[in-house]
Amino acid sequence: MNVFIVTPSYLIEKKSDFTGGIRQLSKLGFNVLNPEFPTALPSPREKAQQLHGAFENPGVDMILALRGGYSAMKALPFLDFEHIGKHPKIIAGFSDLCALLNPIFERTGLATLHAPMVINLGTPTAFTLKSLANALGGYPEKNLLKGARIKVYRPGAAAGTLKGGNLITLTALIDTDWEIDTDGSILFLEDVDEKLHQVDRYLTQWILAGKFKGIKGLILGDFRGIRSRKVYDILASQMELDFPVVHCPNIGHVADKITLPIGAEVELNTDRKQLSITRMSFPGGGR
Repeated sequence: MNVFIVTPSYLIEKKSDFTGGIRQLSKLGFNVLNPEFPTALPSPREKAQQLHGAFENPGVDMILALRGGYSAMKALPFLDFEHIGKHPKIIAGFSDLCALLNPIFERTGLATLHAPMVINLGTPTAFTLKSLANALGGYPEKNLLKGARIKVYRPGAAAGTLKGGNLITLTALIDTDWEIDTDGSILFLEDVDEKLHQVDRYLTQWILAGKFKGIKGLILGDFRGIRSRKVYDILASQMELDFPVVHCPNIGHVADKITLPIGAEVELNTDRKQLSITRMSFPGGGR
């Protein structure tokens, strides 16, 4: 599989972190088309041009983000989603990249991967690699939570479209043209190193904006430094939760990371502790 690396967010500071990721990609059988260490961050327009070029390149199988951080959302006004939709490719990343992954799915219908990036692949765990391999193989294992530790906060079963990502990043898109459409979704949220009052503020904004009204289910990922129960309590204290809610510590900025297909139709069943794919449109993968 030919991989093209894009830089929609921050640069990697240490070259050793970059070369470690490239080395691991090669060990996994990937051919990195542009293995040169990026030293200059593109402008927002250049980021969009880089993405357009990667999508339209017939020799590219997967577009992989260098790392997260901040500023991927600045490319949104310059992206031609119709053009992207005509050149389907796998695009993968997480954290700040969810600002691109969700709009690309919503505007093209192509599933995207909430997945580890170059900076995360230097010393990946077996759990992370197994989940990534399952994704790139078209998800032969349909239960996305297999092998994960699940805590149920509100039981139930629901079906919907899998969407989500980093809470602070997706909050920044509210009331913009690229705001995530949560209606009918199984939503997952995660964050890293935010204080409890900040997470409270973000989630309260989602509540006031009505972003939880139409969702079918909620998966709370890892909120490094904050217990998931406290995150759940923020929601439960302000609204009636009429959908299943679970916590999965393998979603987010963690070593053992699940690769999730944003845009897949899924079923969440808390009794079985399963999140199963029922249908998806995935370039080069399964349906």
